[in-house]
This record gives sequence, C-alpha cells and structure tokens, in this order.
Amino acid sequence: MNYKESIDWILEKLPFYQEKGNEAYKPGLERISSFLEVLSNPHKSLKFIHVAGTNGKGSTCHYISSILQESGYSVGLFTSPHFFDYRERIRTNNKKITKSYVNEFIRSNKEIAEDLSLSFFELSFGLAAKYFHDNKIDVGIIEVGLGGRLDATNVINPLMSIITNISLDHTDLLGETIKEIALEKSGIIKRDSVAIIGEKNNLTNKIFTKIAKEKNSKIYFNNQSDKSYSDILYQNKNISTAIFAIKNLIGFNISKLNIENGIKNVIENTGYFGRWFKLSEDPTVLVDVAHNISGFEYLALQIEKLNYNNLHIILGFVKGKKIKELIDFLPSRANLYFTQPSIFRGMDQEELSRNIGKNFNFDKNPGSQFLKVKKIASKDDLIIITGSNFLINDIIDNE
Repeated sequence: MNYKESIDWILEKLPFYQEKGNEAYKPGLERISSFLEVLSNPHKSLKFIHVAGTNGKGSTCHYISSILQESGYSVGLFTSPHFFDYRERIRTNNKKITKSYVNEFIRSNKEIAEDLSLSFFELSFGLAAKYFHDNKIDVGIIEVGLGGRLDATNVINPLMSIITNISLDHTDLLGETIKEIALEKSGIIKRDSVAIIGEKNNLTNKIFTKIAKEKNSKIYFNNQSDKSYSDILYQNKNISTAIFAIKNLIGFNISKLNIENGIKNVIENTGYFGRWFKLSEDPTVLVDVAHNISGFEYLALQIEKLNYNNLHIILGFVKGKKIKELIDFLPSRANLYFTQPSIFRGMDQEELSRNIGKNFNFDKNPGSQFLKVKKIASKDDLIIITGSNFLINDIIDNE
C-alpha cells in the first residue's frame, strides 16, 4: 500500500466531515478512546495545549507552536482541515508526518478502524497521537475539530485549554445560541488545569468562570486583546491570545525574543497558510478562509484598509450556509462572482439562487471562474477568494 492508496482508503472508507457534512459528524469519546487503547494510549504520556473556538483556533495553534519552536522545544501540531496534502494536519516542527509512517499506520490499523467505525477525524487524531509519541515531542498543540465537549481530541488532559472566541457557527450541531455553543466549547476545560479565554464576552464569561470553578481550574481572560501586532486586523486577536497563553504557561523557558521571533516566523516555522494569504500581484490576489459571520465581518474591515481600483470577490460555499447574511458584510461596490467548490457538499447554483436571488455571476468550475476574473481585472485591481477553504485547492492550480 503506497501513500496515495492509504489516503484513498481513508477518504473512501471513513466518513469525512469536510466532504459529507453532518452525515460524517460522530460526536462522543467512546470510539477514539477504544482506538487509543489499541495504540497503547500514546496520548497519556504527552503534554498538550488544547485550543477550541469559533474562529482563530487554527491561527492561534500555529502562533503558539512557532513561539515554542523558537524557544527550542520539539512541538507537535495537529490542525485541520488540510489544503493540498493530508500530511499538513500532522507536523513536528513544521516537518509533515512522513508518507511511510502514514502507510504503515494505515496498514496496521485499517481493520480496527473499520471495526470501530471510526470517522476520518478520529483516525487522524489517533495517528497524530501515535506519531507525536513516537517522535518524543515536548508538547503537542491540538486544535479541536468541532465544538469541544464531544470532540475526539477531548480525550487528552492538557496543561492548558484555550477558547479563542465564541460566535454563531455550526448551530445545527452545537446549539442555536451563543450560550449553548459556549457550553459545548467549555467542555475542553479540564480539572486542576488552566483555562485561557481569548476574548471577553458578557454572554459567555459567567459560563466559563462557572465551569472552571467546578473543575478547580484556573481561568484567565485575555486583557490584551486590543493590542496591535499585525496589519491583518483579525490576526491581532489570535496573536494576542497566543502570547497571553504563552505568558501563563508554566514549566517552559520562553523569552520575549522567542515570542517576537515566533510571531514573525510563523510561516517558516509552521507552514501557516490560507488566512489573508497573497497568491500573486498585478493584480493582487488574496485568499482568506472566512466562512461565517464573524469571519466575514473581519474580512470586510480588512478590505477597508486596502487601496485598489476595482474589487473582485470570488465566493464559494458549502451546502446549508446562510450566505445572504455573510454577503451583506461585503462592500456594495464589489463585483461578486460565485462558483461551486468541487466537493460533494459544494453549494450549487440552485441553492445559491434560493439564497441570493436569480441574478448573479456563476461558473460551476472554480478554476474557470478565476481565470475569467483575472482576464478582466487590471493590474491595480484586487481579487479576493473566500467562502470555503476548498476553493483554494480548486483555484491555486490555475494561478
């Protein structure tokens, strides 16, 4: 079994949330606990930092990892989704898990994975835990997949649990209100540990404080979230949360210079990609993975800071999104172009029409739509690709 065959098996045999949506969502810790038991519980001997939140959890993971790497530590990083290669999800000091390790792991565990009816994410986390254990990392930075309380990653007992922020997303799975979603995400706060809250919110502060008290866990609310570290507005909150967490992390030797270099070198140290990322110039082409209300609100604020002649925004979404409320955040003078991400869950023209009306520029093929926009754009124009991370892989081959 080669690497491609291993990945094909994973995608074919196991429910894949990014591809199938709610059909693939398998909440609960029983299956992953049983799987980790088969693997000799590799997670129990490791130190972890656990990160949940509606937005920014992936970015916060990357910044924390980068700072710790600059401090001389061996860091495992488990994030999702991937953009181009499955191995992006599992890294040690920015080295992707090897193809040979993935192959051997799948060969050895495919039968038990099928017997346990593991999800794609559960298998991936089991693989990450075993890989980090075998590579003797100093600390693992673990991004929650969805929610927190019932997420497969919640079997770990971390040094620190971080909740970046709470806003409305995945309401069909996590709850219809901010308070309900906060309760789900607060499930990662563990007994006798440390909880970091990235953004204060009057609707959620009491919930987090109550849960932390019940767990005898220390809780710290980031009081530096308004500081500026980056020209990218929404990244300031993520960077601030990462720095605040690092400063409250006990047992690690981290200097001010390590923090500064970690922020500066996040791309080199972690392979960070997809958040307000410049693909090319003349015209400027930017990619951003905004996909919910909070993400589009910050996207609109960021656009306001830029100078350009004409603005072209290519949008693609997954099924079920209430996209009208997202699009309303975008500048009124923007030229909007819609397409369909090339996955089973890609929102098609019919669903787009039900959401936004009949008259809109649509091309089912993302690459074709992108080439059309580039052809009409002048060198002083701005092109933004957003709405779903799947568009990036669809479009970048045409760049």
